[in-house]
Amino acid sequence: MGLLDSLAGQFLGGSNSEGAMGMLSTLLEQQGGVAGVVEKFQNGGLGEIAQSWVASGQNLPISSEQIEAVLGNETVAGIASKLGIDPATAAGQISSLLPQLIDSLTPNGQIEAGSPDVMGAAMNLIKGKLFG
Repeated sequence: MGLLDSLAGQFLGGSNSEGAMGMLSTLLEQQGGVAGVVEKFQNGGLGEIAQSWVASGQNLPISSEQIEAVLGNETVAGIASKLGIDPATAAGQISSLLPQLIDSLTPNGQIEAGSPDVMGAAMNLIKGKLFG
């Protein structure tokens, strides 16, 4: 494991960086990509929050409770189990990182067609936090 991987794992709070980085990638895949996640939040009454992550400008915050309400306790618990952490911690990490990741995957303020490089965007996010 390289230095960046080690630091990314520590930043994300996971037991290993591969699992922590995969957390958001898996979540996006399960929900149908950026468009699917945004739609899920719109259906959950939090469309304005999700749209702020896509649009240019400030990202509106989301709480762990809102994450659990929209994504579902089973989804959050599944991610927590894979990472070896409790669901509340997983929801907190998702609420902190998901807005930033979606923002980085939509640099033009709109959802692009095709498959975005989720892992590449996650690594750039981490690099920016660690070295920016």
